[in-house]
Amino acid sequence: MPRHLTVSPDGRRVLFVRTGSGTDPVGRLWQYEDGAERLLADPALLVGAGPGAVPEEERLRRERARERSVGVVSYATDSAVRLAAFALSGALWAVRTDDGAPFPVPAAGPVVDPRPSPDGRHIAYVTGRSLHVVDVAGGDRQLARAEGPDISYGLPEYVAAESMQRLRGYWWAPDSRRLLVARVDTGRVARRYLADPADPAKPPRVVAYPAAGTPNAEVGAHLVALDGERVEVAWDRAAYEYLVDAGWDAHGPFLAVQSRDQRTLRTLAVDPVTGATEVRHERTDPAWVELVPGTPSRTASGALVVPEDDGGTRYLTVGGRRVTPEGLQLGEVLGVEGETVLFTASEDPLETHVWRHEPERGNQRLSRGPGRYTGVARGGTVVLAGSTPGGAEVSVVREPGASPAGDGTGARAVIASFAEEPVIAPRPIHLTLGARQLRGTLFLPSWHREGTAKLPVLVDPYGGPGIQKVGRTRDWFVCVSQWFAEQGFAVLAVDGRGTPGRGPAWEKTIHGDQLAPALEDQVDALRAAAAHCGDLDLTRVGIRGWSFGGYLAAGAVLHRPDVFHAAVAGAPPTDMRLYDTHWKERYLGHPDEHPENYARSSLAGDGHLLRRPLLLVHGLADDNVAVAHTLRFSAELLAAGRPHSVLPLSGATHAPADAVNEQLLYAQRDFLLDALRRSADED
Repeated sequence: MPRHLTVSPDGRRVLFVRTGSGTDPVGRLWQYEDGAERLLADPALLVGAGPGAVPEEERLRRERARERSVGVVSYATDSAVRLAAFALSGALWAVRTDDGAPFPVPAAGPVVDPRPSPDGRHIAYVTGRSLHVVDVAGGDRQLARAEGPDISYGLPEYVAAESMQRLRGYWWAPDSRRLLVARVDTGRVARRYLADPADPAKPPRVVAYPAAGTPNAEVGAHLVALDGERVEVAWDRAAYEYLVDAGWDAHGPFLAVQSRDQRTLRTLAVDPVTGATEVRHERTDPAWVELVPGTPSRTASGALVVPEDDGGTRYLTVGGRRVTPEGLQLGEVLGVEGETVLFTASEDPLETHVWRHEPERGNQRLSRGPGRYTGVARGGTVVLAGSTPGGAEVSVVREPGASPAGDGTGARAVIASFAEEPVIAPRPIHLTLGARQLRGTLFLPSWHREGTAKLPVLVDPYGGPGIQKVGRTRDWFVCVSQWFAEQGFAVLAVDGRGTPGRGPAWEKTIHGDQLAPALEDQVDALRAAAAHCGDLDLTRVGIRGWSFGGYLAAGAVLHRPDVFHAAVAGAPPTDMRLYDTHWKERYLGHPDEHPENYARSSLAGDGHLLRRPLLLVHGLADDNVAVAHTLRFSAELLAAGRPHSVLPLSGATHAPADAVNEQLLYAQRDFLLDALRRSADED
C-alpha cells in the first residue's frame, strides 16, 4: 500500500513509496498530482543501482522500523518538495520532482539516512558513523567525524530507535546553514555477541545493548555549521540522559529530554549561538511519562504543542491550553501548519481517527469510516491512510478554496493500493467483555454452525503495552486469527490493561507488574466470551503469541494451567532483566531499586510450575529479545524435569521472514491441535 506520504507546500503534489505488488518487495518512489501518478524512481531502471551491500547502520535502522521491503524504502525532501533523496544499497541518489530523472550523487562512503537541506542545495548523510554534507552540484565535506569505534554522529542509539520511536539523529536548520546533530558514545554499554550457529565460521555480530539496570549510551547534541564550526548543546545530561526527540523550526532548535526513571520529561529551547538550554515545559508522572510521537512541536506563533495526562484522558494542549475534550484520547501529533495541528485520537478504543485543531474552528474529525487512520496535511490537501474493515485505503482530499485560484472543489481521490487480497475473509465478532469492559474479537470458522459442535479455543493476545490488536480493521493479524479459526478453533483476541486508546489511567495499571493484570484480563475475557458463545470448549484452550504475546502465552500455562491447556510462545522475554533499559524500566523501574517487580514479572524461576504442553520458538539472530531468554528458560525447564519443545529459527530476527512465518502457522496449528487433543484425553 502507499506509505511514507509527503505533501508539497501548495498541496498539489503527494509523494509516496509503493511496491509493485504484495509479492514484489521492491519499493518505488511515486508522485501523485492532479489525479495522475508519475513514477519518480524505480531501482530496476537506475544504472548502477543493482544489489549491493547495505551499510550495517542502515540494516539496523530498517530492522528497528520493522522494514521488510528493499529498493526505495524511505526518502526525504527539501521544504518545497522539489528534491527527494534516497539510498540504494549504500549509494546516494536524488531526483527533482518537477520532471527530472534520478541521478547519483557522489558520496564519501556507504550512505545512511540522507536528508536534503530545506533549500534543496545540499544533502546530509551518515557514513562510517560520521556526518557528511554533499552539495547537489558536487563537493562533499565531513562535518562531524566519529572520534572512535564507539562514537557516532547523526544516528539514533539502540533504545532511541527501539523504544522511543526516534529513528533519526540529525535535524536541519530552516535556513539550511546549520544542523542539530546527536552524538552517541556507546563505550559504557555492554556488548552482546550474536553468532550464527548454522555458520560456525562466521564471526559474531556485536551489538551494544543496554540491558535493564546497566549503563546507557552517553548521548549529547551539537550545533554544526556547514563551515565546520561546532557548538555543544548544554543540559544536565546526568539527570536527563535520554534524548527523546529534537527539532529545529522557525523559533530555533529544541530538545525533549527524559530522566532515567522516566518520571520527568522536559522540553528545552536551545540557544542557536551558545548552545545553552532553557526549560520551556515539564511533564511529570509518578509511574512514567508516556512519549507521544510528534511532540513537542510548535505552531507558527511559537505556541508549544504537547500532551497532558489527567486521570482517564490524554489531552492535546496548544500554548498551555487543553484543546481536546475529556474522553478523546490523543494518539500522536502528525504535523503543524501555521496555527493548525493535525493529530490522531480515539473516542472508541476500536478506532483511531485523524483530527484537525484550528484556533477559530476548534476540532474537526477528518477520517470518516471505521478503522485506524493516520495522515498528512499541507496547503489545503489532506491525505488519509487507513486500515479499515475492507482493507487498506489512501485518499487525497483537496479542500474547497484550497487552490491558489480559490476554485477547489473538495474532491476526494484515491491513490491505488497494490496490496494482496487475503485468501480468506475475516469474520470478526466484536465483544465487550467482563467487568473491565475488555475489548475483544471472536473469530469462528466460516463453516461452523452455532450449536452443532464445541470448538477448541485459541487465545491470540496482543504484542504488549503500546500495541492494540483489537479494532475495526483488516490487518494481517486479523487475517491470521481468522486462518486459525478456519483450522477448527474459536479464536479470541483481547486487548488488556496497558494497551493504548483508553487513557493514561488504563495504561498505568500495569506499573510494577506486567504479568498478573495481563493474565487476569485474558482469563476474565475468555470466561465472558464463553458465556456469550456456548460453542467455546473451555476444556480445550490453547494460547499463542509472539514477543510480549509469547511471554503471556508461556506465563498462562505456568500460572493458570487450570484455564490454559497448551501454549506456543514465540520470542518470549522470560527474564525481564535481559530486556533493554528504556522499555523495561518504564514499567518495572530500575532493577536495583525494585527487584521485586522483576521477580514477579519474570517467568525465569517459575519453570518448575509447568505441567502443560509448551512450544518455545525463537530466532537465533534476534537482537531485540535475545535467544538467551528461551535457551535459559528451556534449561531451567529441563533441570526441573518439565517436558517441553523448542523450535530454533536459524538466521531469523525478531521479525522472521514471510516464508518462515508461513511455515510457522502450520507448525503452531499442528502442535496446538495435537496438544489439546492429548490434554483433553488426559483430563
